[in-house]
Amino acid sequence: MSLVDELKSAVTPRAALLVVGVLALQLLFIASYVGALHDPKPKDVPFGVVAPPQAATQLVGRLERLPGGPLDPRAVSDAAEAREQVLNRDIDGALLVNPAGTTDTLLVASGGGTVLASGLERLFTEVEGAERRTVRTLDVAPASPQDFDGLSAFYLVVGWCVGGYICAAILAISAGSRPANRERAVIRLGTLALYAILGGLGGAVIVGPILGALPGGVVALWGLGALVVFAVGAATLALQSVFGIVGIGLAILLIVVAGNPSAGGAFPLPMLPPFWKAIGPALPPGAGTWAARSIAYFKGNDVTVSLLVLSAWAVVGTVVTLVMSSLRRKPGSQPIAEELGAAGGAAA
Repeated sequence: MSLVDELKSAVTPRAALLVVGVLALQLLFIASYVGALHDPKPKDVPFGVVAPPQAATQLVGRLERLPGGPLDPRAVSDAAEAREQVLNRDIDGALLVNPAGTTDTLLVASGGGTVLASGLERLFTEVEGAERRTVRTLDVAPASPQDFDGLSAFYLVVGWCVGGYICAAILAISAGSRPANRERAVIRLGTLALYAILGGLGGAVIVGPILGALPGGVVALWGLGALVVFAVGAATLALQSVFGIVGIGLAILLIVVAGNPSAGGAFPLPMLPPFWKAIGPALPPGAGTWAARSIAYFKGNDVTVSLLVLSAWAVVGTVVTLVMSSLRRKPGSQPIAEELGAAGGAAA
């Protein structure tokens, strides 16, 4: 047999398409990460201003006109309200103007992202300096000293997401992309749920009692972790049920390529370009990172939307998996995983 004939026999059209798909996934990975993270700049950061009424109106207008539009300023009634809004995650910072002196106070929350807190401090050092005023910074929700750059919550959620889609991929590869029947689908989902409970607990214990990287209750982080793992795993099972082995690549596209750089981990959402800023909260890494930081540093405030997003991924993934498992395969059809296995055997 000639080399050309051997090549045709060894490399099936399906295998060639999968290799092309992997190449596309690789290039999208590079484009997404570099596109999201190569030039972080604050844009429309929700920001409060506390000052006498006339001065507040003028200052809000001046901040709105800053080059590049870094802030989305609004007047706040008093210092207590400003602090409460920061802790509720309604705003990311606030300036408390001292009308009796030349030193103002900047409220930040490094627990929501140290890069953003540092960026606000630099920005207002320049803004206040131009008016011959000075600013002192007060961190009302400081990141833990063991939480370098406030990244521990992000890495924790990334670990949970990786576990979710790898567990689902292993279940599919070992026994076919689509469960043979609804009972098998229930078994897979039950196995995934048990894995999610154990994975959520393990992650919460590691970042809490063992490493001391994140404050906040172990139980709350455990619940969040179980939900993140199950949501990602159920979504992966659903994609595999519909698209076969290609579903694993689609899960990686959603979770890793699109989800991780848009999660607000390395750079909080106000520092991301518009596309990544828009999609981040709707994907599991972004929803999980926001909720984990809220649990650790903001007394669990403002987690409802993130939990609803994760629950939606879990419910839709579960329903699609069950529905697809109920559909009868056409006679003679063969799961993609089995076809690839046969192709691999022929190549060997």
